[in-house]
Amino acid sequence: IALPMAFSMTGGQLTPTVVAVFAAVAGGGVFGDHCSPLSDTTILSSMGSAADHLDHVKTQLPYALTCGALAAVAYLILGFAVA
Repeated sequence: IALPMAFSMTGGQLTPTVVAVFAAVAGGGVFGDHCSPLSDTTILSSMGSAADHLDHVKTQLPYALTCGALAAVAYLILGFAVA
């Protein structure tokens, strides 16, 4: 839903900035999916492995936060490099 809206704001041009925006939208969705204890994939994976749900959330949160922080730094650097 978000990608067509983001692409419509570009005027139909596929520039490197637009590709970075697409990556940010997709990465934000994956980050939110991994960090949310209410996510269907988090619930299914904890049920499938017979693990306690909150323990599963606590163990995957450091990985998701590390990747999210690295992505934020990368997008910040990209923003200054393009501007």
